[in-house]
Amino acid sequence: MSDRTDLIYTYDGSFEGLMCCVFESYEKKENPSIIRPQSAQQTLFDTGKWIETDDQKADRVYNSIPLKISSQAQELVKLGFLTCAPRKELLIYHFLRLGFKFGSKVMAMLTDDTVCSLQKAVRHLTSESHKFKGFVRFSVYGEVLVSVIEPKNFVLPLLSPHFCDRFRNEAFMIYDKTHSMALIYESKKAELIFVDELTLPEVDAAEVEYRRLWKQFYKTIAIEGRNNPRCRMTLMPKRYWGQMTEFDKHDEQRKTGVYRKR
Repeated sequence: MSDRTDLIYTYDGSFEGLMCCVFESYEKKENPSIIRPQSAQQTLFDTGKWIETDDQKADRVYNSIPLKISSQAQELVKLGFLTCAPRKELLIYHFLRLGFKFGSKVMAMLTDDTVCSLQKAVRHLTSESHKFKGFVRFSVYGEVLVSVIEPKNFVLPLLSPHFCDRFRNEAFMIYDKTHSMALIYESKKAELIFVDELTLPEVDAAEVEYRRLWKQFYKTIAIEGRNNPRCRMTLMPKRYWGQMTEFDKHDEQRKTGVYRKR
């Protein structure tokens, strides 16, 4: 391997691009100190090496993971790429180097910082996606259901099977404001697309009424004597509240004529 400690790989930000970075490292016997997407901020003193995405090279690396390590490792790497872990590219790269060296044993090497950090990041991803399956709130805009979420991890690929099955006869969109991506489902087809910014129109009177009814239901089923704010914060962290209808106080201030003065 190269003795250089300042080698920087820059790639297009795709999973296939990252696999090509791994391929480049082995082919050129290099050990990059940083692997970053093209969108990452660069300094004047950076000497980044651009790694071109090649589907054949990416497939060679990806398909070698279950053969030389395990199918569980392949799934871990795929999910690891969706996490918000700092320097996740380098984390995945070092994990694969360990895996290609030690084989399937790498999955049990929990005392290793790389293995432990990657598995922890993936647990955070799956936990967050599980919460969003219950915390996503849709609003009706014409014939389309729309939801806005602000996750830490890129959870849309994990949410897609759940909501596409649940609303298989509907048209809906889940907009990930954090990552500027949207899951679009229409005519029984799902697609992930880049959406730089989303501006929604004002909701109509029917949607305002739906929200009022949902808030009333939320208040009605609550048991005052068993109110436990700390427990609620544990099961429903406050960072999710911003896009949840039952915590939206702005709806009641809309001048639609639907709400009566209290």
